[in-house]
Amino acid sequence: MTPEQQTVAIGAGSGVLTMVAAIAGISLIWADTSALTGLADRLAFALKANALAAIPLVVGTITVGNNRFLSEAIDPTLHKEDQATLINGRVLDNTLQQYVLFVIGTLALSVSLPPGQIKVIAAATIVFIVARFAFWIGYRIHPLYRAFGMAATMYLNIGILVWVGWNMLRA
Repeated sequence: MTPEQQTVAIGAGSGVLTMVAAIAGISLIWADTSALTGLADRLAFALKANALAAIPLVVGTITVGNNRFLSEAIDPTLHKEDQATLINGRVLDNTLQQYVLFVIGTLALSVSLPPGQIKVIAAATIVFIVARFAFWIGYRIHPLYRAFGMAATMYLNIGILVWVGWNMLRA
């Protein structure tokens, strides 16, 4: 394994472990959600969580817009972006992709979980937001350091979608 691959593997592994621990910890301390018995209540909870999960998208969009407005990259067809603007744009693109998976997964999860477990969606939302900013900060420090946040987000989404699929198969 090359030193670069080791850096990414360590970052990704620690991202996944941190994500799992954070989901478990936040779920333990989150307020009881067992009163959310109705389908509409559970969907509303997930939609509110998804609105909060859009925070990294909003911040990224503002950042890229301001980067362009305040530089020669104001006309994107001229390809005059500096390194920071290129990275911010890549982060924004990936965040949109991850957000779409997150929304689909959490909405599906909200209707398949028992009411007492809906708090997992709140935990996942907090982890999603933090992991996206960790991805962005890591990427800005050095592209290899994006692995922590990328793995935390990607495996969070995979876990949610697998959980939804498992619940479908059991039903």
